[in-house]
Amino acid sequence: MPKHPALRVGIGAVLWLALSATAQAQSGSAPPASAPAAAAPAGNAKAGQTLMTAGVPPAVAACTSCHGQNAEGAGAFPPLTGSGAAYLRAQLDAFADGSRANPIMAPIAKGLNPQQRADVSAYLASLPSGIARPATPPSGAKPGDAGAWLAQRGRMGDGVPACASCHGPGGEGVGEHFPAIAHLSAAYMQEQVEAWKAGKRGPGPLGLMSGIAKKLSSDDVKAVAAYYASRAK
Repeated sequence: MPKHPALRVGIGAVLWLALSATAQAQSGSAPPASAPAAAAPAGNAKAGQTLMTAGVPPAVAACTSCHGQNAEGAGAFPPLTGSGAAYLRAQLDAFADGSRANPIMAPIAKGLNPQQRADVSAYLASLPSGIARPATPPSGAKPGDAGAWLAQRGRMGDGVPACASCHGPGGEGVGEHFPAIAHLSAAYMQEQVEAWKAGKRGPGPLGLMSGIAKKLSSDDVKAVAAYYASRAK
């Protein structure tokens, strides 16, 4: 989320370099190669739809029982639409292994095997979020409008980029890893900010959110949520 100078930050291409140098032992023998990491299973959206609506009785409740019939969110339970399958699967994996703490979601995620987590993520990613990407990026934020300023411009003096630079000009989410945020409530946003501050949630794509969260006040979060809510009307 975001605050000050007028610099607009855009997410550029992220270059991943894999450098490896294997030293030969004096005897000339190389160390044994480690086993390759298992690839994440491909998700089956049709199987995921069944999981969303029926769960895995008796241990795993249907997603719809808390998050709404179309995963649109209900009460304190957030919407699950508007995010890529990779992001959703990463969250379920984190709930399952404990790196994202949540007493409700942990047993549910643990009750799903890796294939099931991939399947339900694939189905949820196929659902419409209802957040329209604006034809032209919003502009004209004034410093006195904290929510618009943070969302559109950021607060680069504090190292806080614009929400739009990662999550899209309308907060609709970008690609597989940056989720939609425009449909999140202020209470849910604040809960996640506190989780990042407390180390109860991983830093997210590019390792950004833990550092950003520490620079956001509750007033910042309320302002951003109110800004996106006003745009949805």
